[in-house]
Amino acid sequence: MRILVVGSGGVGDAFARIAVQRDFFELLVVSDFDEARASATVATATARRPGERRLVAAKVDASSSESVAALAREHAITHVLNAVDPRFVMSVFEGAFVAGADYLDMAMSLSAPHPDRPYAEPGVKLGDDQFAAAQLWENAGRLALVGIGVEPGLSDVFARYAADHLFSEIDELGTRDGANLVVRNELGEEIFAPSFSIWTTIEECLNPPVVWEKDKGWFTTAPFSEPEVFDFPEGIGPVECVNVEHEEVLLMPRWVDAKRVTFKYGLGDDFIGVLKTLHALGLDRTQKVTVGGIQVSPRDVVAACLPDPATIGPRMTGKTCAGLWVTGTGKDGAPREVYLHHVVDNEWAMREYGTQCVVWQTAINPVVALELLATGVWQGTGVRGPESFDAVPYLDLLKAPQPGGYGSPWGMEDR
Repeated sequence: MRILVVGSGGVGDAFARIAVQRDFFELLVVSDFDEARASATVATATARRPGERRLVAAKVDASSSESVAALAREHAITHVLNAVDPRFVMSVFEGAFVAGADYLDMAMSLSAPHPDRPYAEPGVKLGDDQFAAAQLWENAGRLALVGIGVEPGLSDVFARYAADHLFSEIDELGTRDGANLVVRNELGEEIFAPSFSIWTTIEECLNPPVVWEKDKGWFTTAPFSEPEVFDFPEGIGPVECVNVEHEEVLLMPRWVDAKRVTFKYGLGDDFIGVLKTLHALGLDRTQKVTVGGIQVSPRDVVAACLPDPATIGPRMTGKTCAGLWVTGTGKDGAPREVYLHHVVDNEWAMREYGTQCVVWQTAINPVVALELLATGVWQGTGVRGPESFDAVPYLDLLKAPQPGGYGSPWGMEDR
């Protein structure tokens, strides 16, 4: 397996640090528009394994499918991993196809609200542009594994596991994510510093959330709707969660039988307040405006003014939890409710990998998936989500102690 990672930001960098410890690939090309950043990732990751020579750095323009394809061809790449923000999904996706490589991503092609009824009906849904090309990928005998981060990704694997091994009938698949993370400045004061790309966060949180119900299909609601308090494990505790647009709702119903599918995220009042303010001021817009004769995107300005998520790890404390809450009828015919979850402590992630917990938790999942693809345990063609594959080998490999596995346990609570 010869892998091209497009993007060496927080997740791309964490991916390299995790993958370098595994033997399933022969080449890993870490690429970025800023080649110096890609080189820094290669140097840091390579230093984790004495004698390592499989990693190289390269420059790429993620907005250009031709640039992606050319780099993939240059290195005879077999698998392209998209680790840049969602606005570049289609160019990387198309570049991989043109180059004859398989493809993986952790976020899918962008949505567009319904022009007349944005808070009732979906317009262009997340992933629609990619699923429109599914037949092309299948005809070519090639795989595009979409949404294989932590969410979407691990939560979708949990959905497959629940359907196959825990439930005879599922009422709701509800992704529920929360954390008790705090970031402080040099003076020890708590500051607003999202642990993931603010560009992506704005996209997810201010777009109309999507819900799926068996008798209605996909429909939308208002941002931050249906608040509920969800109790997260391992000391995180109760967090108010709200509806947010996310890929799980667009993926799970395609392969898993359930009556309802939702995604709710524990944002907190302060975070929601900041997002609402950005929206009210028009600072969430991606369309460029003229400032002093220069064309700039307001959202890009916001992102430039906030700390880089890849750099905040040393100033962050707490844990992050991603998981799937499932209700329905158990295999024994009795009502059942479970929460399948994966928790990462920031102190542990910083100590063991030198990267903050949110990007580490996202990055480990495509590494696991690529290993299963490299060994032939997972196989397939077309555009497919994680829930279309057998969950057991994935969860076993994730949880098994190193060096055989990844030593990252997941848990399950009956509630």
